[in-house]
Amino acid sequence: MPNDAKSLENQSQDGQRLPPETAARLMRLATYASVSVASVLIAAKFAAWVSTGAVSLLSTLIDSLLDVGASLLNLIAVRHALEPADREHRFGHGKAEALSGLAQAAFICGSAVFLTIEAGERLLHPRGIDNTAIGYWVMVLAIVLTLALVLFQRHVVRQTGSVAITADSAHYRMDLLVNISVIVSLILVSNLGWTWADPAFALAIAAYIVWGAWQIGMDAYHMLMDRELADDERRAIRDIALAHPEVLGVHDLRTRSSGHRVFIQMHLEMDGDISLHDAHKISDAVEAEVMEAFPNAEVLIHEDPEGIEEERAAFH
Repeated sequence: MPNDAKSLENQSQDGQRLPPETAARLMRLATYASVSVASVLIAAKFAAWVSTGAVSLLSTLIDSLLDVGASLLNLIAVRHALEPADREHRFGHGKAEALSGLAQAAFICGSAVFLTIEAGERLLHPRGIDNTAIGYWVMVLAIVLTLALVLFQRHVVRQTGSVAITADSAHYRMDLLVNISVIVSLILVSNLGWTWADPAFALAIAAYIVWGAWQIGMDAYHMLMDRELADDERRAIRDIALAHPEVLGVHDLRTRSSGHRVFIQMHLEMDGDISLHDAHKISDAVEAEVMEAFPNAEVLIHEDPEGIEEERAAFH
C-alpha cells in the first residue's frame, strides 16, 4: 500500500491518532463483528451450495469458512496485541497483529488453491445449476452484510491503523466482488446456458484472492521489519519539534509501529550553552506536543548541541 494511503488509514478523521483505550475498544468490536458476519454467511452459503451445486457458490462458501477461521485468529491476535507491555515484552505485544496478518495471507492462498482445483474439474466436466433463485437471495444477503461490515472496519482502520483489522477487512472487500461475480455467473448459466461461466468466474476469483493475500502479507511484513511511518507523519513529527523556539534542528528521526502503538526516536539540536536542566525541559515540552498528536506513541528524545551533525560529518 502506498505511504500516502497508509498515512490516511493510520490517522483518525481529525488528523490525530486515537488514545490507546479508545482504539482497543474499536478493534475488539471489529473482531466480534467479523466473526458474527462470517458465521451467518457460512450457514446461508452452505444451504445455497447444496441446493444449486454451483462451484462459484462453493468458492464463496470456502472463502467464508476461511474468513471465520481468520477472523477468530484475528480476535485472538488483537486481544494479545492489546495486552500491555510486561517484563519480557518491554515494547508490548503489538506485532501479534502482523503475525496474524501473515497467517491470514496463508489461509487465503490455501483457499485459492482449493478453489482452482474445483474450478478446473468443473471446466472439464461442465453441468448446469439448479435452484438459482436461492443462490440469488443468499448472494444479496451476503452483499448487504459484508458491505455493512466493510464500512465499519474501514472506520476502525482509519481510527486505529490496525494491520490485523486491515487484513480482515481486505477479506471482506474481496468478498463483495466475489459475491457480485457469483450473481453474474448464475445469470449467465441459468439464462444463457453458458456452463463454462461458473468455473471461469471461480478461477478469476481465485486469482483475485491470491492478489489480496499478497497485499495483506506485504503489510504484515513491513510491520515485522519495522518499516518507517509514512512520510507525511514523519514530516508532522519534525514540524512539531521545530515549532519549539529553542529547538534549532532535528536529526536521526526514527519511527516504527507495532500494532496500534507507535515508537518515535529523534535527536534535538539546541544551543550548546544552555544548561542540561533547560535542555531536559525543552525535550519534555516537545515530547508532550508529539504525544498530543500521537496519543498511542512512545517518544524517546536525545539532546544534542547545535551543529553536532556537521562536526560528525567533518570528523568522518
